[in-house]
Amino acid sequence: MKNSEYLSEGPGERRLMPRYRWLYEILRKHILEGVYSEGDLIPSENELCRIYGMTRPTVRQSLSELANEGLIIKRQGRGSIVHLHPREIGILSVSGTTSALGNRNLKTRIIVKPVLIPWPDDFMFPLSELEKESGCIYMERQRLLDDTPVFYDINFIPNINMPRITSRQFENRSLFGILREHYQLEIKGGEQRLKAIPATSGTGRFLNLKKGQPVLHLERKIATGNPVLFLYSSLYCNTEKYSIFGRF
Repeated sequence: MKNSEYLSEGPGERRLMPRYRWLYEILRKHILEGVYSEGDLIPSENELCRIYGMTRPTVRQSLSELANEGLIIKRQGRGSIVHLHPREIGILSVSGTTSALGNRNLKTRIIVKPVLIPWPDDFMFPLSELEKESGCIYMERQRLLDDTPVFYDINFIPNINMPRITSRQFENRSLFGILREHYQLEIKGGEQRLKAIPATSGTGRFLNLKKGQPVLHLERKIATGNPVLFLYSSLYCNTEKYSIFGRF
């Protein structure tokens, strides 16, 4: 095994992970699970080097990833300070809804399991030839916060270097987290269109709204660390009880 890699094990698989990535995942997990709270200093670069037997450039790369995600702020002379997102619904956030909500009672129900299909003819965004040729992974989800339905989303993921994605477990899991963990895909930003529309009988059923009640509809094209791979989604949001926010 190369010195620059660690072995990471998940259910039914073993894979190599860069050392900086391994440390990033550990620190990220500790922040989101409350080991470090808002305003806490995480261990210094020197301490992390000693604890994990890593070089300073490797540790700095891990911390840069956390800073880019908005989970820490690096202050000259002080160190790295935990900076958590506001506790609203982070549907507009590059870190995703699950990360933004932390330990709040967010549930994800899969309505249509991931399946490989051709792209719809009237797709909401222009597609590259590579995307058209590769087909897409289609999935529908319902997301509930404190047992209140807040999102119904339809996802389209280009089938570009996505081995075993249709067999993965998405129930009560973060989509961004799965893409980060198994495919090393970082969310970099994107574009979106927002429009208030009346609920149909279909969207109303998944959001516990009557037909005709207002629904916030978002169409999103999300850029990743892979320059040829974008994530697409059509989301319907029930904002009666919860507001939404975003860092995008």
